[in-house]
Amino acid sequence: MKILVTGGAGFIGSHVVDAFLERGHEVHILDDMSGGREENISDRAPLHRFDIRSGEAADLIRRERFDVLCHHAAQMDVRRSVADPSFDADVNVRGFLNLMEAGRESGLRKVIFASTGGAIYGEPDYVPQDEEHALRPLSPYGITKLTTEKYLFFYEKQYDISHVILRYANVYGPRQNPYGEAGVVAIFAERMLDGKQPIIYGDGEQTRDYVFVKDVVRANTAALDYAGSGIFNVGTSRETSVNDLFRLIRDNIDESIPEEHGQAKPGEQRRSILSYDYSSLELGWQPEVTLEDGIASTVAWFRERK
Repeated sequence: MKILVTGGAGFIGSHVVDAFLERGHEVHILDDMSGGREENISDRAPLHRFDIRSGEAADLIRRERFDVLCHHAAQMDVRRSVADPSFDADVNVRGFLNLMEAGRESGLRKVIFASTGGAIYGEPDYVPQDEEHALRPLSPYGITKLTTEKYLFFYEKQYDISHVILRYANVYGPRQNPYGEAGVVAIFAERMLDGKQPIIYGDGEQTRDYVFVKDVVRANTAALDYAGSGIFNVGTSRETSVNDLFRLIRDNIDESIPEEHGQAKPGEQRRSILSYDYSSLELGWQPEVTLEDGIASTVAWFRERK
């Protein structure tokens, strides 16, 4: 198949590109390089350096006539979405529609969409949260992800473009950017290896579901093979506090690093844990990498980069 991976020079997208190439597909990358890195890009995948909102991006889709759009490009900073909801919507909704309108005119058959688990469900009524859980996003970022999901339903009904929506838990692993607001594993690991003190916001008892990037890649390849449309969680059903995460990373670097806390971030979600039962049933997917092994592998990658 001929596949366009948006955000394909970024953390998750570049791993997905590599996996699709290994399976023999023709893969192109669309990335404005605002968060992507040249070192992540395979020389077997052409890079098209355009903003997803641009006419050039739409022209690329019309010209190349892709079978599949694997959409990872996004404004992904939750805090920025709160500070500037208009910008978040412009990138995440208008940018997506720009691609889809070009796609429906040029034979696009399928979309794999990188959505969000934690930000779309909001505070849990029960854990682990499954795909039937109420949707109560607490940020514009979560709202735009949910909006995109609804648009995908429209494009299926109106233009027969199928979709697989993958609601990611907190993804971590090699190639993650340690300099943004997202990605606490990368931020903690980078600071510790640099001899700097990481700061835990608030009491550190807020919990998340951390899923290793290689497991996320396997969810994308399963989505590519899936016949039909659906929404699937990509998580581990394991709840880990920020305090416990800090200690696990510290144990892989330097056990003498003290634990320091800062002021809590306003509006931060307290809990997020995703059930993968439906993904296991329908996609044949379940997480394989334990948090302990994933953290060790991630720290080793950051250490090697030094």
